[in-house]
Amino acid sequence: MSKVVLKRLEKRFGEALLSTHDQFGDETAVVSPDAWHAVALFLRDDSRCQMDHFIDLTAVDYLGRRTPRFEVVLHMRSMQKLHRIRVKTPIDLGPDGTNPKVDSVVDVWKGANWFEREAWDMFGIQFEGHPDLRRLLMYEEFEGHPLRKDYDANKTQPLVEYREGYEKLAPFGLPEGMPFGRQVHDRWKVHVAGRQTEGDTNILGFEED
Repeated sequence: MSKVVLKRLEKRFGEALLSTHDQFGDETAVVSPDAWHAVALFLRDDSRCQMDHFIDLTAVDYLGRRTPRFEVVLHMRSMQKLHRIRVKTPIDLGPDGTNPKVDSVVDVWKGANWFEREAWDMFGIQFEGHPDLRRLLMYEEFEGHPLRKDYDANKTQPLVEYREGYEKLAPFGLPEGMPFGRQVHDRWKVHVAGRQTEGDTNILGFEED
């Protein structure tokens, strides 16, 4: 049934539909970045498509394997028609190395909000028109985007000061809500120096078996 959706896209968007395939029953459309938002609206509103169920949005970094380097991937489903489709769009860094950009689809499916924030946080994809594009998993002082293929796995992130003035309610302790690296940094230094960590806990502060 999802092949009907691909045919609708071919008829409506023409050359803006870069390619399609339905390998193993996973119907996929690759669209031009300029048509990304228009395709999303069409898939939601067209009577033959009715893609009213947003499922997932993520990104892929193909550094050294293809150009454009990045791809944004969107999955959606129709609750009425019971078909689903994957839509992709290829994007690249700006000419001066700035972050890749594509239109936000939050105004089409509100559920895309945090997924776009995650893609921004992890890959540095800038979603134009997003109502609140900020980090989701990393803390604001984090430098870089850790799922990019050129992110240095040995990079040392800047430590941030403990945030004062917040009362922690049981069972949460003082480190709760702090960046993970800030919580374990001191214990890690002790560990690599070959000294025993506090009490009978490991370097992450959990009880040893």
